Amino acid sequence: MTDESATSVARGVHYEPHGRVALITVSDPAKRNALALDLAEQLVDAVRRAEKDPEIGAIVVTGAKPGFCAGADLSQLGASKEEGLRNIYSGFLAVAETPLPTIAAVDGAAVGAGMNLALACDVRLAGPKARFDSRFMQLGLHPGGGYTWMVERILGPQGAAAATLFGEIIDATEAERIGLVWRSVEDPVAAALEMAARAGDAPKDLVMTTKRTMKVTSVLDSQADAVEVEIRSQVASLESPAFAERLAALKAKVSTKR
Repeated sequence: MTDESATSVARGVHYEPHGRVALITVSDPAKRNALALDLAEQLVDAVRRAEKDPEIGAIVVTGAKPGFCAGADLSQLGASKEEGLRNIYSGFLAVAETPLPTIAAVDGAAVGAGMNLALACDVRLAGPKARFDSRFMQLGLHPGGGYTWMVERILGPQGAAAATLFGEIIDATEAERIGLVWRSVEDPVAAALEMAARAGDAPKDLVMTTKRTMKVTSVLDSQADAVEVEIRSQVASLESPAFAERLAALKAKVSTKR
């Protein structure tokens, strides 16, 4: 899709199944896909739709070209600023909290809350036009929505300070170098769909359980503790029909090659 055709995409959050992967596109090109209250609500609905669909096993999040997400539309907050902010947060928090594996396909500016949306995903892929710009200090605005927690976990204290306090704007090449993205690619949506398909093709319950386990073990003190957390779920997977079917298929495949 060219930049010109992308700008004609209807405003809204679009949901498009690609096999067992849900492609969720935030679209308001005139405002570089800034998260307005209604778009945040639609983003929540799209994530919940993917979670409830037994045929969907992974999510790719992107923005309509030429941007990714220009942040929160702060003009919509109204008198109750805290409530308004929390309503906008709900969109990227739904992405952060989903049990499904998520990939952000970024090929434009991810600014402020748009950077939050990218950070909320398990993996980020960056296209040639990707830019990560916290911009909070430059706007005179304190970070929110869990940004400080996410960015420090991903970049460490020095990287978080550089991006946040010192306003470093990070392009695709630098983002890959510092670990903000998994890799930079020419077409991040196509690459993300291909990558997500591998998770989507695995048993959905298994993938969700494994993602949950990874979050638990990431804060443990030892490998021995991780073994004890993993063992119950691994035994359960050994006893599952999905494992039996896949093991039988593998054995059949091996036998035909002899």
